[in-house]
Amino acid sequence: MELEQLKIFDDDRNQIGVASRKDVHRIGYWHEAFHCWFISKEEGTDYIYLQLRSETKKDYPNLLDITAAGHLLADETVKDGIREIKEEIGIDVLYDELVPLGIIHYCVIKENFIDKELANAFLYISDHTFDDFTLQAEEVSGIVKATFNDFAKLWLGEKETIKVKGFKQNKAGDKILIEENVGRDKFVPHQPSYYKSIILKIIERIE
Repeated sequence: MELEQLKIFDDDRNQIGVASRKDVHRIGYWHEAFHCWFISKEEGTDYIYLQLRSETKKDYPNLLDITAAGHLLADETVKDGIREIKEEIGIDVLYDELVPLGIIHYCVIKENFIDKELANAFLYISDHTFDDFTLQAEEVSGIVKATFNDFAKLWLGEKETIKVKGFKQNKAGDKILIEENVGRDKFVPHQPSYYKSIILKIIERIE
């Protein structure tokens, strides 16, 4: 995975070449990603679905994240990014079913790791149940949902914790139900501005 080739860009989003995933994060090149957020309406309430990253992931293990997401490889278009949904969570979705939320650029820096993403973000209005998800074990270990209202209040600073419920998949492949309260520290540390931007863009599409 570290040797995957990604397109790299300058600060004005002009492509300047191709680099390995390892060098992209070591040097801090801008690169493309595909993000898809699942929303469902259940008995009049909007819910947002989150993946629980596998404990074996090199980056951000055991943290909650975008429903399905990943890097776009050097030979891929944005439309090709839809493969991430099927690969990670086992749901078949057509590109035309996605609602574009635009390109969101953000940067996360930690020791020996610079993640400068041009995130092609999408919304998917889902009618799936937890039983429909088939997880890619090395990438995803669970799926949970929270009310979208709670999720928004968490990232807009109006709540300290929110309730999530769903399932975690054990090593035998069994789905174990989970329900717990989580704070922002249990989420992948995308910039708060990213979460706020996503929330506002989703609100525009679901109201």
